[in-house]
Amino acid sequence: MTIGRVNPKMRLEDQGISGLAAVHYNLLEPALIEAALKRDEGRLGRGGAFIVTTGKFTGRSPKDKHVVRTPSVEDSIWWENNAAMSPEGFDALYDDMLAHMAGREYFVQDLVGGADPAHQIDVRVVTELAWHGLFIRHMLRRPDRDDLDSFVPDFTIINSPSFQADPKKHDCRSETVIAINIERKLILIGGTEYAGENKKSVFTLLNYILPGKGVMPMHCSANHAPGNPVDTAVFFGLSGTGKTTLSADPSRVLIGDDEHGWSERGTFNFEGGCYAKTINLSPEAEPEIFATTQKFGTVIENMVYHEDTYELDFDDDSLTANMRCAYPLDYISNASPKALGGHPKNIIMLTCDAFGVLPPIARLTPAQAMYHFLSGFTSKVAGTERGVTEPEPTFSTCFGAPFMPRRPEVYGNLLRDKIARHGATCWLVNTGWTGGAYGTGSRMPIKATRALLTAALDGSLAEVTFRKDPNFGFEVPVSIDGVADILLDPRRTWHDAEAYDAQAAKLVSMFAENFAQYTDFIDDDVRAAAIG
Repeated sequence: MTIGRVNPKMRLEDQGISGLAAVHYNLLEPALIEAALKRDEGRLGRGGAFIVTTGKFTGRSPKDKHVVRTPSVEDSIWWENNAAMSPEGFDALYDDMLAHMAGREYFVQDLVGGADPAHQIDVRVVTELAWHGLFIRHMLRRPDRDDLDSFVPDFTIINSPSFQADPKKHDCRSETVIAINIERKLILIGGTEYAGENKKSVFTLLNYILPGKGVMPMHCSANHAPGNPVDTAVFFGLSGTGKTTLSADPSRVLIGDDEHGWSERGTFNFEGGCYAKTINLSPEAEPEIFATTQKFGTVIENMVYHEDTYELDFDDDSLTANMRCAYPLDYISNASPKALGGHPKNIIMLTCDAFGVLPPIARLTPAQAMYHFLSGFTSKVAGTERGVTEPEPTFSTCFGAPFMPRRPEVYGNLLRDKIARHGATCWLVNTGWTGGAYGTGSRMPIKATRALLTAALDGSLAEVTFRKDPNFGFEVPVSIDGVADILLDPRRTWHDAEAYDAQAAKLVSMFAENFAQYTDFIDDDVRAAAIG
């Protein structure tokens, strides 16, 4: 049985997937919610939001992600960062997953990754859970309904959470698996209900495909000045560093909150929605994002709520600190309908420094920008990955190593060339700790971060006096209206200046040790930046 609009020549049977009890093609949000409620996948919350839990997996499982090692990708994948799977293991996985799917009900969404038609990919997402269909309808971009009649996917994702992989038979690590076969244009996901695996699989694909076209894929949010897409800013950063919060500036137009490309014509969003963390979300600090939690179809993921009133508890992280909401981009009033911007005028690299050493903002030379981009220093925030319960200092190259199939120099060289060609100004912004490390200090005040970013984007920050940081050599503003001077000098925020010096020396040493892996291919100016 099939339900919904679909290319009659591109049903699942035409892709070799048969024997399913029912296939629902391209259902709209009301029908997906109806199906999810009927199947007891979640509950209807306030305003028509859909409340779900994802079981033991409340974050991504990066160690269970594999790329199939075929001849066509052998020489282009960064194997030190991407676990390999044999073609034989994948073939067995595919056969066993299809056998498992027989007699079950599945939901198909035909969607698009990328707002720029010149660089988009058409993706078919086949999900066992109806609410996963709702989630991915928010996160990817929706073709016109008439275009579905001729839709042919470039890649297909099959997600079956109830399927358990066999590590020996399928050449994987555990019963949970995310297997990307670029040659067969297939992605198989099993053993996890965490919906974020769907969207990050598409991001990984684009991170592989686009560099070959001279397009820079970026793990970043982006916005531009009202009526002036030329004034575009991008915000690199890992989950929890503030990409969604800081890009959702009511005084600017939101392009997107997580994944973008930088092409020959400018910036474009990969996605059609936002996936925002909701822990400690408040209507005062983030009114637009907060409002989405009571809008129809928003997916509320792993949040505690009152059983009688359905009121969400934004402070209770007993399920996970990685509680989230997923919603379409147009739920944000100042979002760009085209999701396109110009070439970035400002590039902000967000870091969540759990050491309490870095200043709230610093201006980077192009060589320093390359250094910090390749370093990708931040702290993994609680809940974003399995087993992370408190901030852990880490280096994630290009601010997104888990999603980077190619070697980091591929992305680094693309960024360097584009900065040189278009003259972007680069900033390092610390949204982590001040006054001490995690456990003794406090998080950087969001009001101060916003004030500094506003000054950077409107150009006024460039006019103030800067000092040279003795640890990293970048420029730090001495004083700016609306921000306490002491906050701009991290050493002064510590009660024990000598303890700060020791912590700073430790962090500098960590940077140097991590960056040693890149010294064989970096330019002399970047090498100089690495040693301050």
